[in-house]
Amino acid sequence: MEFGDHLEASEIKNFDIETELQCLRERINKEDANDRVEKLKSAIESLKALEKKESDLQSNCNAQRCKLEAEVIELEKKLAAGYDGSSLSDDLSESIEKLNLAKRELAARLRDILCLKRKLGDVPSHPELIQYERRFSELYTHIQEKHQKTQKYYATYNALMEIKELMLKETSLLNSISSQFQDAITSPAGRMKLIDSMEKIVKGSQQKLEKVQLGLREEQKACDALKERHAAAIAEQRRCHSLLKAFQEECAENERLRIQRSV
Repeated sequence: MEFGDHLEASEIKNFDIETELQCLRERINKEDANDRVEKLKSAIESLKALEKKESDLQSNCNAQRCKLEAEVIELEKKLAAGYDGSSLSDDLSESIEKLNLAKRELAARLRDILCLKRKLGDVPSHPELIQYERRFSELYTHIQEKHQKTQKYYATYNALMEIKELMLKETSLLNSISSQFQDAITSPAGRMKLIDSMEKIVKGSQQKLEKVQLGLREEQKACDALKERHAAAIAEQRRCHSLLKAFQEECAENERLRIQRSV
């Protein structure tokens, strides 16, 4: 493969990957996950800002400490060299005043740092946010499984209750026919009435059978639609795996070419 063809294939793969990212963004918008994503972004930005502020305060405190240590060393040198007492006393008083002022500023800054640390403790870190996201996903999956099982149990219960009602009606009908058969068969009018009654029963049973068959056909259509969606999802998953593999191979190839150029 020539270098131009390689670049063209890389651009096509990059375009496919961008298309996949766009599809994922659309899926996120459809599932109303924007609020959660924005909250995570805001929390991460707050965490970074607080960490930067703490780092600046710590650097300032270190600079003040180094300055004061340098002044102490200078005073020790003056004492060792026999510096004039009155001037040394004035310098010492001024240094003590600066030291006390610096201590007050340091105490105030330490309070600010502790406050920032408490705020940092309240803000979850990036790994914690990822862990929360995983736990929420697992909880959502668990709830979905429980919901599907509950729906299945309710459907089974309703089907069994319907079968029970049909069996009770059938038993009641058979008992009624059995109790009236002997009296109806003794006269022509009774026989005609029994025949009409049986025809109505057959007609009602036929209508019930047609209704059940219609429901069965609808359930079959829904089942076929779910099978099609499942097959499409599997095909999409395979395509995503293929794109991911191609992307990883392309990254590895680009890394290898970069290393060769640097050498």
